[in-house]
Amino acid sequence: MTDQIKLLKAEIRRLKHIISGLTPTLEIMLKRRGFTIYRKESSGDLLVPDRKYAAAFFNKLKKYSFRLFLREVIKYQGSFTLEKVTRYATKEVSALYVDFLLNSGLAESFGRGYRLKKRPVKSFGETLEWFVSRLMKNDFYAETAWGVKFKRPRIGGDYDVIAKVDSSLLYMEIKSSPPKGIYDREITFFLNRVEDLSPDISVFFVDTELRMKDKIIPMFENELFRRYKKTIKAERIVRELFHINRKIFIINAKENISANIETVLTFVWHKKFEIT
Repeated sequence: MTDQIKLLKAEIRRLKHIISGLTPTLEIMLKRRGFTIYRKESSGDLLVPDRKYAAAFFNKLKKYSFRLFLREVIKYQGSFTLEKVTRYATKEVSALYVDFLLNSGLAESFGRGYRLKKRPVKSFGETLEWFVSRLMKNDFYAETAWGVKFKRPRIGGDYDVIAKVDSSLLYMEIKSSPPKGIYDREITFFLNRVEDLSPDISVFFVDTELRMKDKIIPMFENELFRRYKKTIKAERIVRELFHINRKIFIINAKENISANIETVLTFVWHKKFEIT
């Protein structure tokens, strides 16, 4: 069974490469919409180790506890102890995470504790964008770019992740803050970018395991009512994954980020070929 799975995965990769060659590149898809990238993937706040440890770091980022741990490390980046960053995992697990940071060269001993070697790091945002972009490449064979800026005077700000998935253009807004740290204006800016770029799939991703229905979904519905003067409801796909008119998707990190993105893509694919 394991050999059969490997063969199937290899065949999927081969077919993806064929499809990719038959469809426009990400750059061309953007140009056809009037967009040209002038900046992307800035490493100013990127917290990623050297190539030797990059794969291991990427795999650790799949764990929600490690992502929360890194946020705490960034919060106390100039000087932290094990006790300061042991909030979302056991002390034993946090100690393993600290050892990894030391071994990979991201942190160093300092006084009676530790500190990040690269400072200052303003937030976990860029690292999370790098991770999701790489996840899209590895798990969905997508052509991606993160931290993208366009020369568009009407709509500003970064497009966190842009991806070509088969023949579709996907735009994903990535929030490393929990729902309590997300405000109405961020929903407004996201929808402005969606209207401007006109992607086939738009995803608003919050890196949390908390409910989306309590705050995030009402903010979307309020903003949509403000814009269009009519009630537009977000519909649940499964768990805390929602869609608006099958075009805009609002998801969290509960269970598994990759599995949640797969749920969105599968939903889009099935609805695309639904006979109505």
